[in-house]
Parts: sequence; structure tokens; C-alpha cells
Amino acid sequence: MSPLTYTDAVGGALERLRGVGFEHGPRFVNHAPMAAEALAYMGYADDVPRWVDRNLRTHTYHEVPDARWAIDPADPDDWRSALGDFSRVADWTALFERELAQAPWPEVLARWWPRLLPGMSGVLTHGVIRTAHAVRAISRAGEENLAYRRELAQGLGYWAARYASHTHGIRPGDEYPGTGEGDEYPRTGDGGGDTRTGGGGGPRTGSGEQGPPAGDGEQVPRTADADSAAAALDGLVAEYAGIYASAPQRHPVPLIHSITGPAAVRLVVEHLPAAQRRPSYLVARDVSASMLDWFSTTPVTPNPVGPGGVPDLGEVFATAVAIGDEHAIKLAEVAVRHQALAPDPRLAAAAHTANQGLARFRR
Repeated sequence: MSPLTYTDAVGGALERLRGVGFEHGPRFVNHAPMAAEALAYMGYADDVPRWVDRNLRTHTYHEVPDARWAIDPADPDDWRSALGDFSRVADWTALFERELAQAPWPEVLARWWPRLLPGMSGVLTHGVIRTAHAVRAISRAGEENLAYRRELAQGLGYWAARYASHTHGIRPGDEYPGTGEGDEYPRTGDGGGDTRTGGGGGPRTGSGEQGPPAGDGEQVPRTADADSAAAALDGLVAEYAGIYASAPQRHPVPLIHSITGPAAVRLVVEHLPAAQRRPSYLVARDVSASMLDWFSTTPVTPNPVGPGGVPDLGEVFATAVAIGDEHAIKLAEVAVRHQALAPDPRLAAAAHTANQGLARFRR
């Protein structure tokens, strides 16, 4: 049998996961579409069917609430009132399926991204993370693929239904202002985003096709502003990777999202219109800072993180796959991706720390 390609693996996983609920247990998130896409992106396409098998066997997902009534995207009072209402999640996904059937996906994304962005912190940023994985998939496979279009609708719909803003003075549906003194992009190296070379491997290419180019930003032409936003987000991801690798934590999972949240925004930012890029960085920065306040057990002073004792990133990702935990897989994929974009030893250190913690929980 020929090795699976990225498109085969992700498309097959999405078809199998179609109709599977968004959450399980006490509001735990369905990570299966995201983890399946990350595995395939990393060259582990042949592992995706087995991983989905295990996920469906070990998780009992809640049924999706029944659709209630259509949301009118032309009526701000109507769609604003439905933001953050999980009982309307089927209405939201139906709205995005309609919109994506009528207009190119970058156009739909550009219309709704600024409306949803202030609600990024809902369910620990999983709405924006699922959206970002779907954006990467559809940008590679093309919007004519119905399964990929549905998955983008699912990501945006879940984000809208679990919208939760932590920003004072912003009503649901308001756009983040992104203005004011001190809101500029950090200078190169600010926020801990140095570019020291750490160990790391690129995506494995044993799946029958070459690993994808870093960034996946072909939908919007690169500009100085896109580069600035991307560099600022790279620095933010590295900064919180360093914090994660050194901060005392009660559980290894929650603070992971201070890394994977801005990494998701980084996946999308080059597909966005120029005016939306700087606010995207600012919201990601503020959300990661809030999560650090929520989940760190003591005031954090990140310790310098060097390569000592941390395996090569290829090995770190292989360990995450062996553990099987979706958080380990997704964080290790972020570490590999960002190592290619802006090398930093804190990336591998964070993924290795997560592997160690999550392995203990899964024993």
C-alpha cells in the first residue's frame, strides 16, 4: 500500500470526524481534527488513521446541540447576540458553511477574524487554534475540497460559540482597537525572541510528499507589515516557550495554550489583510499574559534555557507521537515549525517539558 499523503490523511480524518461533538467530559475540547492535521503536516500521515481510531475509542464526545434558527450575518444585533452562546454552535457552523460556499475562504476569514479576535481566550484559545489548523489545511488542499471547507466552518463556528473576551470595554463583536502608546511591535529580540540556533529537525517526509514550506503564507503577498507581525508572534511564542519550560505548574496542560494560541495566530496572520495583523499580535500577547496569570503558581522569572539535556526536536516530536497526547503532539509541532521560522532553544525545551509531564499523566 502506498504511503498516505497529507491530503489523504487529513481529508480521511475529517470525514471520519464529521459530526463528532466539539467537547467531551466537563467541557474538554475535541482536539482530534487539530492533532490529525498536525501529524500529517509533520510527515506522520500514515499514523493519522490509528491515532483517530484510538481517540474515538477513548473519548465519548457530547452530541452537538440541535440547530435553533439561522444567524443573519447582515444583522449585527442578531449575530452579536449569538456570540459566546454554545447552544447556538450548530447555527454558527451553518452560517460559516453558507458563507464559505458563497465566497472565497480568505474573504470570509477577513470578514469575521476581527469580530472574533477579542474573544480569542474562550476555551483556552481552542477556537482560534482549530481555525488555524483548518486554514493551513485549506490553503494547501484548496477550497474546492468540501471536507476542508466544513472544517474551517467548524473552527470558526466553535470560536464564535465559545467567544469570551477578557478585554475591558469591548462588547461582543467589537473589533479590537489595536491603537495606543506602547502597542507597537517589539524590536527584534524583545519579548525573549532571540534567534540562537537550537537543535531541531524539520517535518518528516516519509509520507510520500515533501514537508510543507514554513509559514504557508501564500494567500496574501508578503509585506514589511506581514514580516513585522510574524516576527513579533515568533518572539511571543519563544518567550512563552521559555516560561513554560521553567515555570512551576500544577498541571502540564493549561499553560501550553500560552504558546499554541499565538502560534495559531502566526499560522493565519499572513493570510490576513494588513490592517488586521497588528491587532492580532496584540490580542495574542494579551491572552498569553492572562493565561500566565491564571495558571502559574508563583511569580515567574524565566530561567535561561539552553540545549543541555533536551533531545533533538525530531526526537521530541517522535516522543510526543509515542505518548499519543494531543497537547504533546500539537506543542511539539509548534516547536518544530517555529524552529524553522526563528530558531530558539526554548522551543524544544518547552515541548520536551510537556512530554515529560504528559507522559506521567498517561501512565
